[in-house]
Amino acid sequence: MLEAITVSQYNGYIKQIFDAEELLHNIKIVGEVFGLSSARNATYFSLKDEGGMISCVTFIPFAMKDIKEGDEIIVTGSPNYYSKGGRLSFNVQKVEKSGQGDLFKQFLFMKEKLESEGLFDESRKKPMPENIKTIGVITSKEGAVIHDIINVATRRDPSINIALFPVKVQGNGAEVEIAKAINLLSTFDEIDVIVVARGGGSLEDLAAYNTEVVARAAAACEKFLMSAVGHETDFTIIDFVSDMRAPTPSAAAELLTKNKGERVSALKHLEGAFESELNRFIASKISPLERAENRLENLTTSFFTEKDYQLGLIENSLSKLNPLDILKRGYARIEQGGKVVDKAQNIVLKSEIEIKFHDGSVLAEAKEVKS
Repeated sequence: MLEAITVSQYNGYIKQIFDAEELLHNIKIVGEVFGLSSARNATYFSLKDEGGMISCVTFIPFAMKDIKEGDEIIVTGSPNYYSKGGRLSFNVQKVEKSGQGDLFKQFLFMKEKLESEGLFDESRKKPMPENIKTIGVITSKEGAVIHDIINVATRRDPSINIALFPVKVQGNGAEVEIAKAINLLSTFDEIDVIVVARGGGSLEDLAAYNTEVVARAAAACEKFLMSAVGHETDFTIIDFVSDMRAPTPSAAAELLTKNKGERVSALKHLEGAFESELNRFIASKISPLERAENRLENLTTSFFTEKDYQLGLIENSLSKLNPLDILKRGYARIEQGGKVVDKAQNIVLKSEIEIKFHDGSVLAEAKEVKS
């Protein structure tokens, strides 16, 4: 029975094999670039063809300066087995651009074909609705994309509704799921706009969004469709067909929502402006009203003053005719049998008469009449 060896020993043996094999040193490999990224002084990427892939790294500054996703390149270098981590990578010493990879060629072919059919024309693009209540999102139910959209949208407008339609965003059959989702959401009356979203990735990762089936579904969509695929520097076929492209999923959430705080401030501003205008209107109407009130008051005063004067004249005239006032001047009133005696010849002699003064009356008896 063989004695067990340690992991370090195993990895050390493998490294020795790679280091000792001269045929593997300074060899050239051709393949299509994907998964390109940089960290500090290193550039990481992978090379692939239809049958396999390898991980590569280069520490040469600017070696990949003009290289982008989908390019077909020839790299010169040697395999390096990192024994501590048990990882094999190809250490690139030289990079030559061989031509564009198959995926990028397919992208350009599809772009040219659909553009010639008018699917990218601005005239066919729909305007964004003014009042958006529900956003239909086509993306993976896992990952940061849907969470970013929900967080940004609800922070800006807590009343917004997010309807997720989960789909595969890469791999076999992803394009079919995405196209079906667009077709289905387009028929829902409750959905105001549709967002097709996913995070960034290589040209291969984004391949589903460069397919004809997805492009034609987007072109046939009856609702406003926004693409939010990848990072700001990523472009896919659906970006050209959609009604609007957002540089990121989070940006899509911002573009499709209105900041509630800003709307509240705007309403308060309008309220203040309305109140000021109302006060100016009232002030402009109060001044004429006050003048009218003063004129009415003056007319009323004049009217009653004149009527008081006329009433005084009447009272004065009546006062002169008042029997009591006449009696006050020393005159008296003679009554006999309850009737006024205005002539001496009308007095019945030897009968009682009543002499009325202003402060009382006395009784007397008429004895004779003198003429």
